[in-house]
Amino acid sequence: MARSEFSVVPLALTAILTAPCSAFAVDYLTAQDAKKILFPSSVSWREQAINLSADQLLALRKQAGVPARSVAWRLQQALDAKGNLLGTVVVDQVVGKFELITYAVGVDAKGQIAGVEILSYRESHGSEIRLPAWRKQFVGKDSRAPIKTGEDIAIISGATLSCSHVTEGVRRIASLVVMLNEQSPR
Repeated sequence: MARSEFSVVPLALTAILTAPCSAFAVDYLTAQDAKKILFPSSVSWREQAINLSADQLLALRKQAGVPARSVAWRLQQALDAKGNLLGTVVVDQVVGKFELITYAVGVDAKGQIAGVEILSYRESHGSEIRLPAWRKQFVGKDSRAPIKTGEDIAIISGATLSCSHVTEGVRRIASLVVMLNEQSPR
């Protein structure tokens, strides 16, 4: 009897040590922190909840070159002291290789990307997408730019899927903000 109980311990220990683990999740910033970083001169914020129509979903897919992903979006609009729009921040999530990456994109009032911030990264590899040099590649681009890995956005070895998926998400958000700004009454 003692012998069979003893043989269970190594099996249980092996199962624990070899079980897949998602203990790599790191939260770097809150959405509030990202807003302040992306538009530091903003004195106030206006939240806008958007539900895209079927026509808008198709237009977004055509413009961004990737599926719209969602009908519902939350936009945070940065305003200056006079209430003028400085830009818009959108927080989104994409799957890296297996896990979600939460990021924020700032698009200025002219439709150019003001910056990209990684809020949470849950993958075991590829967190180098947080490096300022990689994220800086997006700054100044607009929805007319390719915004594609391997073209105008570098791919980081070991983070290929994270780079590609975040890049697609940034392109989608840049296109979304420009499309909504063009459709809104002046």
